[in-house]
Amino acid sequence: MRTFFLLGVLVVLLFVAVQCALHPVAMSTPSSQWSLVGRPLLSAAFVDEVLAAYHSPAVGLRSVLYADGVQSHLDPAFALAFFWHESTFGTQGIARFTHSLGNIRCTVGYPSCLDGFRSSPSWAAGAADWFHLMTSVYLPAGRSTVPTVVTLYAPSSENDTQAYILAVEHVVSTWRAGRVLV
Repeated sequence: MRTFFLLGVLVVLLFVAVQCALHPVAMSTPSSQWSLVGRPLLSAAFVDEVLAAYHSPAVGLRSVLYADGVQSHLDPAFALAFFWHESTFGTQGIARFTHSLGNIRCTVGYPSCLDGFRSSPSWAAGAADWFHLMTSVYLPAGRSTVPTVVTLYAPSSENDTQAYILAVEHVVSTWRAGRVLV
C-alpha cells in the first residue's frame, strides 16, 4: 500500500514538473525594483556617458536630470529610459523638434505643441515637463511603478504596453548593471 502511495506521489510530481516545463509561469519582479520613486541610482556622469554613446543632442543634460530627479524624489534612470524608448534620446521622431523626453501628448492649456505633442524650448525644459507630469498626475493617482505608469502613459490603443514595460525595465536593469549600451 505504501509503495503505491509513493508511486502515486511520484507520478503527480512528475506531471506537475512536465506541466511547469511546458507552461512556465512568469515570475513577478518585486514592484519596489520598478518604482519610479526613489533616489538616483545612476550617477550624473553615467547619464551623460549614456547620452554620448547614443549621439544624443541632449548630451550635457546630466545635471538637469539628476537635479530634477532629486527634487521630485524620482529616480532619473526612469526618465532616461522613457527618453530612450520614445526617441532613442532625441535622435528619432518628433522629439528631435519638441525636446520632449517622453513624447508627451499635448493637453489643454499647454503653451506650445507640435503635431499633437508638447513642445519645449530646450531639453532641460522637456525634462522638467516629464518630471512635473509624473509628480502632478501619475503619483497622486497612485501610479508609481513602471507597469502602473506605462498602462496610462502608453495605452494599448496606441502602443504595445507590455513590450513598453519590458523595454523600460530591461534598459534600467542594463544601466544599473553598469552597462552603457542596451
